[in-house]
Amino acid sequence: MPRCFWCTDDPLYQAYHDQEWGTPQRDPALLFEMLLLEGFQAGLSWITVLRKRERYRQVMHGFDAAALAHMTDERIEELMQDAGIIRNRLKLKAARRNAQAWLAVDNPGEWLWSFVGGEPKINHFKGRSEVPAVTDEAKAMSKALQKAGFTFVGPTICYAFMQATGMVMDHTTDCDRYAALLR
Repeated sequence: MPRCFWCTDDPLYQAYHDQEWGTPQRDPALLFEMLLLEGFQAGLSWITVLRKRERYRQVMHGFDAAALAHMTDERIEELMQDAGIIRNRLKLKAARRNAQAWLAVDNPGEWLWSFVGGEPKINHFKGRSEVPAVTDEAKAMSKALQKAGFTFVGPTICYAFMQATGMVMDHTTDCDRYAALLR
């Protein structure tokens, strides 16, 4: 099956590409999970995060924002010992802070979708060189998230989040998912 240029032959990566990446997601819980995972990915490869995703779900209360908002410093220190996740104190504290900020936003899922006008932005990129790392929408999202108290939400992270959750459809035109998602 033809896939996007970034998808390796790793079965986990292929499953993520084929079943999830670029599919419009409106469930606020999944949007919150993806926003945190994109932050955990900063400076690392996405496959690293995918391999640790299930463990994150276990130790982070299924990415329940209310539970994460009350995560103690002691719990963060415990998580720093868990080899099943990315052990970065700043990122773990950011998860707590982002959960608090998430809970303070009215209709956070709708708010995030508003940066693309509420509907997926469909791109028709033919190859790697056409796919941007950042867009004006991602810059605006990043700025608004930071103003609302979020961290680890720079423009590149925001654009990756938009791609992953289908806010923008960046499967390239030679990828099987491109045609499937246009339907």
